[in-house]
Amino acid sequence: MKIAVIGATGTVGKAVVQQLAARHDIIEVGNSSGQYQVDITDIHSVERLFEQIGKVDAIVSTAGKLHFGPLQELTPEKFQVGLRDKLMGQINLALVAQHHLNDGGSITLTSGILSHEPILQGVNASTVNAALDGFVRAAAIELKRGIRINIVSPTVLQESLASYGPFFYGFEAAPASRVALAYSRSVEGAQTGQVYRVW
Repeated sequence: MKIAVIGATGTVGKAVVQQLAARHDIIEVGNSSGQYQVDITDIHSVERLFEQIGKVDAIVSTAGKLHFGPLQELTPEKFQVGLRDKLMGQINLALVAQHHLNDGGSITLTSGILSHEPILQGVNASTVNAALDGFVRAAAIELKRGIRINIVSPTVLQESLASYGPFFYGFEAAPASRVALAYSRSVEGAQTGQVYRVW
């Protein structure tokens, strides 16, 4: 298969590329690195990306920024970080990709454990992740041409504990290599509308 991985240079993205590259042709896409670049918050940038790479069999998104901070200090502008980037950015990818995938292709997005297990200062992340899970379940029943869509919901990564560990006391971390298996199941399997939890 020809698979575009958006966020390919991030921790999860690198693990996904490593997991799939032995069996498939991978196109690595980043915000400022990789074979191609895209700004997922800009629908026109996403359209240009697919014009450049042409038809693909699958897209995987491990991209998206969130805002972490106390509820008392949240402003609409801070909340927009997650809404504009991780939520609408990935929805932009799905909306455009559906027209550029081969028949029977697949879309795999990324949410996270905070949709079900909220933490202090994680209101933006919980909201965005829950919305993404809902989008995928709903989109799955409307996609045409046998196109599938799933989402991977990982716990905190072992590789990210140095940065995010204090937010996740008591959580069991997972290595990126284990999380990458869920993306393989989504891309290479047959299910649709699934939330693959790696918790």
